[in-house]
Amino acid sequence: MSTVKQILEKRRKKTEVEEYLAEKLKDAGFGGVDIVFTPIGTRVTIYAMHPGRVIGSRGRTIKEISEVLASRFGIENPNVTVAEIEVPELNPYVMAYRIAQAIERGVRHRRVAFWALRRIMDAGARGVEIEISGKLTSARARTEKYSAGFIPKSGEYALRYVRIGKASILLKTGIYGVKVKIYPPDAPLPEELGISVEKLSAIASSEPKVEVMEVGEGSERAKTEEQ
Repeated sequence: MSTVKQILEKRRKKTEVEEYLAEKLKDAGFGGVDIVFTPIGTRVTIYAMHPGRVIGSRGRTIKEISEVLASRFGIENPNVTVAEIEVPELNPYVMAYRIAQAIERGVRHRRVAFWALRRIMDAGARGVEIEISGKLTSARARTEKYSAGFIPKSGEYALRYVRIGKASILLKTGIYGVKVKIYPPDAPLPEELGISVEKLSAIASSEPKVEVMEVGEGSERAKTEEQ
């Protein structure tokens, strides 16, 4: 198997594991999972608001999860550990699930979206974006976005720092989807890179310049100026 196929296979497997754990541990405040493949086994770290519910009575739940990961998803020698979420407002999985629960209880989607924006920004996030899709106000499905602060859309910042969480609910009108993107407090901003116009001008003026002045039929004359 090529390297590209191996990377795609690992990402597919991680997505399937996330969907399974999100459904099984929704009452425990599931907040994401980290899967690290090593030569001696696979290290699986589950983040949850209530670690005791993930472990279960005498460790039954976590043992069941380990068996399912090995038999159903083909993960070799899974070593499952649980970590508690310190700040739930900065976890996109938790906030997406809270928004979905509020909509299921009958709260207006715009009201709960603005509530979530305030909670996340008050917790110290540098940016947040919430997407709610479904038959929001009519019989035709659409998507509404709510954002605050700074959220990179592409590039290294978006791939490395932006955290994404999803949740869905089934109502009488159909399926509602919730997607939350959070730019955490420890992520850098573009203006914090320390690169200014003055520094770029100094770097440009220190580089050597080559200028071609004239080219004739029988000869070529060039002038090189180093600054």
